[in-house]
Amino acid sequence: DSTPGLYKAWEVFSADYGLGDAATIAHATHGKRLYDTLRDICGIQQEEKLLAEIERFEEEVIRGNPNALPGAVELLSKLKSLGADWTIVTSGCNYFTPRALQQCGIPLPEAKIVTSSDVAHGKPHPEPYTTGAAHCRVDPTKCLVVEDAISGLKAGRAAGATTLGVCTSTSRSVLEQSDANPNFIVADLTCVDVRRVEQGLEVIIDGS
Repeated sequence: DSTPGLYKAWEVFSADYGLGDAATIAHATHGKRLYDTLRDICGIQQEEKLLAEIERFEEEVIRGNPNALPGAVELLSKLKSLGADWTIVTSGCNYFTPRALQQCGIPLPEAKIVTSSDVAHGKPHPEPYTTGAAHCRVDPTKCLVVEDAISGLKAGRAAGATTLGVCTSTSRSVLEQSDANPNFIVADLTCVDVRRVEQGLEVIIDGS
């Protein structure tokens, strides 16, 4: 959860670029690549300046002390102990992501993490999740995408994966009324468990 730092970063950039309400922008752009957001909303077209502003923005987010959401560390630790194929697909860049994960105590997957720096098209395009599935050596249709952003859920569906919406940044009613159409919705990841079965992995969802 990088929400406090994200809001602070948008407050700074909204003031610098005359964008208006920072909270509205933060909500509207949640889950999308910062590269695309700063280019489109701030009107930054020069590549060198865009990359410098991404770094400045993400420094503000890091200062906000991102932390692990409920159940995330436990679920990922369980996946790691089971030898499961999984990875992290994030709209953060390769500068921000390792630092944020380390700060949160998030276990890292064996497969390569997919950041916004690794794809040509960000969420809601399917490329981030088809790339993640390729790193895990599985077909996207055999994957479960876990997301709390509408753009991420759309990306997962477009990739052909089953999607699980988590209400940690977007309310259940908004997820249900959106065109993201998640297959399942939970309050947070304390409602999710996983175990090894003969066919592979079984995901147990409580309260969907």
